[in-house]
Order: sequence, then structure tokens, then C-alpha cells
Amino acid sequence: MRKIIAVLGVLLLLALAGSAFAADVIKIGHTVSLTGGASMWGQSEARALDMLAKKINAAGGVLGKQIEFVRYDNRNDAVEAVNVARRLVSDGVIAVIGPAQSGNSIASAPVLEKAKIPMVVTTATNPYVTIDQKTDKVRPFAFRPCFIDPFQGTVAARFAITDLGAKKGAILYDVGSDYGQWLARYFEEAFVAKGGTIVAKEAFRSEELDYRAQLGKMKDLAPDVIFIPTSQKEAAMAAKQARDLGIKAILLGTDNWGSPDLIELGGSAIDGGYFVNLADLADPDIQGFVAEYKALYGEDPVLPNPVMAQDALIMIVEALKKAGTTDGTKLADALANLKNIKVTSGVLTIDPENHNPLDKPAVIQQVDVANKTFKFVKKFVSVE
Repeated sequence: MRKIIAVLGVLLLLALAGSAFAADVIKIGHTVSLTGGASMWGQSEARALDMLAKKINAAGGVLGKQIEFVRYDNRNDAVEAVNVARRLVSDGVIAVIGPAQSGNSIASAPVLEKAKIPMVVTTATNPYVTIDQKTDKVRPFAFRPCFIDPFQGTVAARFAITDLGAKKGAILYDVGSDYGQWLARYFEEAFVAKGGTIVAKEAFRSEELDYRAQLGKMKDLAPDVIFIPTSQKEAAMAAKQARDLGIKAILLGTDNWGSPDLIELGGSAIDGGYFVNLADLADPDIQGFVAEYKALYGEDPVLPNPVMAQDALIMIVEALKKAGTTDGTKLADALANLKNIKVTSGVLTIDPENHNPLDKPAVIQQVDVANKTFKFVKKFVSVE
């Protein structure tokens, strides 16, 4: 009996110790693509968050508690992203960073909204991440630090017409991707509004890598620019096939191009192409971050995910300070009213009407295959 009482006493002490430890920790979920085609960005995103959380914790944490990540690989799959969201709810996180992709974010939002857990995505740019498409009302628990696709598509169109002198445009996009479908639409609308003509708009299905039939239809129409709002793999394959067909058009893409894989896979065919991005290694605002990341991990961060992820974490930390509590509803209200906070990418203010950042700039980068890099071309703060 004494042994039993002693064992029970030890178990009680361990339980109390565990409760005390848990009370000193703020759990933040991280849903991220650590495997698959988006893993390069996802792994860089995870590293950047760990780097920043370590600094925050060393400085005393937030609300007197240490930040602890609960991280799961969503494999860049919408079904798995929903499963991850449910696991994070069960794990008792107070907020979630990610996903990075629009489709995954839109799929995850209802799960986290039902649980009243704020979600701050990283690079998910579709408007319907923070706006419910059915009701056209803002999602109360969804936020982002990045620009949205109407702005990105308009920037690409304006750059094509005003900087590249394009008059005729063509579009090649993934019909199975929310990201690709909406960006194709926004680019087309802006390109036509600015006086251009879309001579061809061709679609393919996700995972397809042979676009010669679609590109062949474009060739005789001689577009000045071909807009390809896809990931780096599809863009690289499309570039090779376009050049093999003798197409001379300038190739133009979006933030999903920003991976070293684009150069590795596309080679000379992608050289000189342009794309819109959220961040650039040459941006003066992030030089401290880039140097710190490179010193710690021995290589440059794969932008833009790690910068946007740190912005998301800072948003949550600042909102926790503002709310003074981890209560989901109060935390969401604080996130919606963040003004002029210093984040890794610069200064950020959230628009409470749509939960998007105000005046988030976009950069234009050019592919430089010889130097295996992306050259900074210019920055757009607005498209007026």
C-alpha cells in the first residue's frame, strides 16, 4: 500500500509539473509543406520561424510565456491541410501560421474559424483566403501579411505594358489551381484595361507537364508576352517547350517562380524571364534578416515564404501583447486592428475591413541563369 501511495504521489507531482510547464508555454500551430514540390519554401519558412522564436523566447517570450511551435507537414495538399488544421485544434494551439498556398488556406479556414483560432497565412494571395466567397464578408479569424492576387496580377499587367512595351498577351495557366485561375483572370482584366489584347488563353490540368499543344496555338498569334502563373516546375517546362517551338515572347510569372529550381529546371529557356514577388534578397529592409539566416544555416533563405512567415509570427506576438490574453476572439480582434507595427519586411498595418495589409509592395525580379540568381528590377507600391 505504501508503494502504491508513493507511486501515486510521484505521478501527481509529474502531472502538476507538466501542467506548470504547459502554463509557461504558448502553443502556435504551423501548417507547412515540408515535403513535395513546395518543400523548398516550406523548409525555409520553418527555419525562419524557429530562428525568430528563439530570439523572442530569449528576450522573455510573450505575456511571460515561451513560444512553442506545433508543426505538421500538409504536403501542399488541401485534404491534408484540413487534417492538419483539425490536429492543431486538438493540440490546443492559440493561433496558426500558414498555410502558404491559397487552396490549402481556403480549405483550412472553416476548421479554424469554427474553433475560433486565428489563422495568419504566409504567402496565400487569393482574396478568398480572408473573404468568404459565399457571403462576401470578411472571415473573422483569417489574416495575412502578403499582398493579394488582384494587386499581383495588376502589377504584372502594368509591368508588361508600361515597362516591356507589350501590346499582345497570352496566358498559360493551371485550371485545377485556385492560384492559377484567379491570377489569370486578374492579369487579363488589367492587361485589357490598360490597352492590351489577350490573343490566347490556354489551360492545363494540375500535374500535366506537356504544354506543346497549348503553346502551339499561341505561336502563330505572336504574343509579345506570355503570362504563366504557375509553380517553378511548370514554368520551367513551359519555357523549354515554348523555346523549342520557336516562340520568342517574353515570359512573365508570379511569386511561385521564386525558387532556385526554376533556373535548374528551365536553364537558358527561362533566362531573362520576369516575375512578381513579395520580397527580394536585395531589399534594404530585410538585409539584417538575410545575413542572420545565412550565418545560421549557411545559405540564403528561399524567398518570399520565410519573410512572410516571420511577419505572421510578429503579427501574432503583437496581437497577444495588445489583447493581453490568448483568447481566440480577442486575439482576432487585436490582429484586425494592428497599425504600423515593425515586421521583418518593413512596417505593416492591417485593414480591418478585409484583414489584408495596406500598401504592401511588390517587386519585379528577372531570371539570371548565368549567375543563378534573380535580379531586382523595380518595386511597385501601387498600380494607380
